[in-house]
Amino acid sequence: MASTIPDPETAPPSDPVAAHTADMLRTADQPDAAADQVSGGEARRAQSPADNRAESPAQSHGGVEAHGIDVIPDAERHGRARELLGVWAAPNVSYLSLVVGGALMLMGLSLWQAMAVIVVGNLFWALVGLVAVSGPASGTPSEVIMRAMFGVRGNRGNIAITGWFASVCYLALNWAAASLAAFSILGEVGLHPDTVVKIVVIVVIAAATLAISVYGHATIIRLYLPFTIALTAVFAVLSGYVFGHADWHYHPQQPLHGTALIAALAGGLALVASAPLSYSNSADFARYLPRTTSPASVAGWTALGSYVPSVLFTGLGAVAGTALDMTNPQTALEQIIPGWFRPVFLLAIILSAIANNAMTAYSSGLSLQAIGVKIRRSRSVALDGTLGVALTLYALLVSNFLDTVNNVLQLMVALMGPTIAIYAADVLWRRNRYDGHELSDESKGSPFWYRGGVNWAGATALVVAAVTSGLCVDAPPLWTGPLANALGGTDLSLPVGIVLGAGIYLLLMRGKRPAQR
Repeated sequence: MASTIPDPETAPPSDPVAAHTADMLRTADQPDAAADQVSGGEARRAQSPADNRAESPAQSHGGVEAHGIDVIPDAERHGRARELLGVWAAPNVSYLSLVVGGALMLMGLSLWQAMAVIVVGNLFWALVGLVAVSGPASGTPSEVIMRAMFGVRGNRGNIAITGWFASVCYLALNWAAASLAAFSILGEVGLHPDTVVKIVVIVVIAAATLAISVYGHATIIRLYLPFTIALTAVFAVLSGYVFGHADWHYHPQQPLHGTALIAALAGGLALVASAPLSYSNSADFARYLPRTTSPASVAGWTALGSYVPSVLFTGLGAVAGTALDMTNPQTALEQIIPGWFRPVFLLAIILSAIANNAMTAYSSGLSLQAIGVKIRRSRSVALDGTLGVALTLYALLVSNFLDTVNNVLQLMVALMGPTIAIYAADVLWRRNRYDGHELSDESKGSPFWYRGGVNWAGATALVVAAVTSGLCVDAPPLWTGPLANALGGTDLSLPVGIVLGAGIYLLLMRGKRPAQR
């Protein structure tokens, strides 16, 4: 997989871009980079302002990002909070949103019931905005900040599951959707891809994604606003065709009532909220902002950039579901769009998957470092991407593995909900006062070592909330929890996980003095 991305270290010297990026990668290999992080962060604190400025071109001129999970020095902080609007809008102007909206209609909801679920479920993006404010405060990514909640050692287990493992699974799901769209484009021009061609297509899409992730933060900031504009234009045209076929007074043939309606509403809410709950990594993309940046503006632009497109395009999927069978959204939508627009629509599916996965791969690389793997960020991204490609190939060419992956991720919501709830509670409890250097200290003398490297308040809150939430999950055929079964299939995993996670954490931390004030 790594060989499909131009490697700046092995590119011909005659290529000035490759030569420049090679310098950036070598910078990332130096002892004070994240791969060789010094306990206590003393080496980084001793770094001179001149040294800090020397690394800044990697961020401001589109070179390969030199930083990983290490602290971003003040001299390298830049940008404005409003840049986060494009960063968070691009992955939410997506085909996935259409899929979720269509799924709500397949649950048996009326159009306006589905719209209500979409509006309410997307309010959980406010949590994503809230935890993002810890990025500028600490200068570190979420994967490091969560050491405050779970301890140095305890956080490794949390990040391994909710950060790294979940990210690799999401990579496979999104690349699979993009690859199927690419196969359809080839079919439009009369080509019927065999196995070799399919492999090439998957690898090319992954390479385009990982190139963005490897080059890192500055590249994401630069590209995502144009991505948002392009995708919005395509989906705006699509909406015209959808509205032309919509049944605005749609009701299912057998309207739901009583327990069945409550179960469908709860399940739909959990489905919609699963997207924001999976983004406990929002500080990753805000950590380069100056520490003086208004927390309200960071939270506001992050939440707004996510909420508005997610509501609009999930709603578009629901509207499409009034006239089309959205079991296979791509095939269904192709029935109502003209032939000239079909390739454009399919290309938009590919671009939206790339935008979504580039952020996912970026954070997965940071997760791998936070777990304790001593590898620079660019290589950790390539490694995770390789695993994601392997899963995609297996899923599309060998086995219907995607259903299994999707079911596992449904269960993961029972863990992700409590995780982001605990994170948000900690931000409020500490009043967003985090010291990045102290958070980067992995020694036994760290203020975040707690007892045996574990903050038992956070660990207890997470385990109790996740287990209880899991008992409330209704995700047939993989799992129906006993509490969900007793309630007639009503999935209460979302409110139970969030309330218990935050509530137990704050209760157990009551009376303790925050390590950083």
